[in-house]
Amino acid sequence: MSGGVRSLLTPDADEARRLLEEELAGPAYVEAQPGLLERIITEVLRSLGRLLDGASGLAPGPGTLVLALGAALLVVVAVVLIRPRLNARGRAQESAVFDDTALHSADHHRGRAAALAADRDWNGAVADVLRAVIRSAEERLVVADQPGRTATEAAAQLGAVFPLLSADVAWLAEVFNETHYGSGTASEGDYRRAAGIDARLAAERPAVPAGTTAGTTAPVAPR
Repeated sequence: MSGGVRSLLTPDADEARRLLEEELAGPAYVEAQPGLLERIITEVLRSLGRLLDGASGLAPGPGTLVLALGAALLVVVAVVLIRPRLNARGRAQESAVFDDTALHSADHHRGRAAALAADRDWNGAVADVLRAVIRSAEERLVVADQPGRTATEAAAQLGAVFPLLSADVAWLAEVFNETHYGSGTASEGDYRRAAGIDARLAAERPAVPAGTTAGTTAPVAPR
């Protein structure tokens, strides 16, 4: 590979240091509470940045090339290690599944999901399938009405009522969280699986005592 082509593909010491500093200064990494491994990675990156500072006055050569490649590699490692923590922070801040105050039927949400799927908006389609699942359970009186219910709470309550489908409901809630509060993207396959879960839940009999709903206390039989 010629020197001109290599210079286009590999940043010099100054450029690598600038990219490194910008990555570490990102607000998402500043806000994330670092663990021990993340602190070690950060310290290594800072040390490498100091080395790049010292090498910035040197003529280009194999040494500066190795340092630049090392900086790029460690930045990638840091992103891979810290990204799950950032996604977890997003999930910890999840809000209500229903984002408006209007009360719509389960069929309304199913219709919206189908319309969004026709437009290939898979994130929106999956979200409305989850809303249909929750509203259907409320209409059947197998879960209590709960304003502000999150997807995680809904999955726990529905899993208690429909234990055979608890893993599927947990998956649906996870996809909702990842696509609404994280950087995930749903697919057509995700939508089809979500719609299948909705259909199976609608046909499934709840495994709760008569006259009770999830989130409430069952009456205690007299001794």
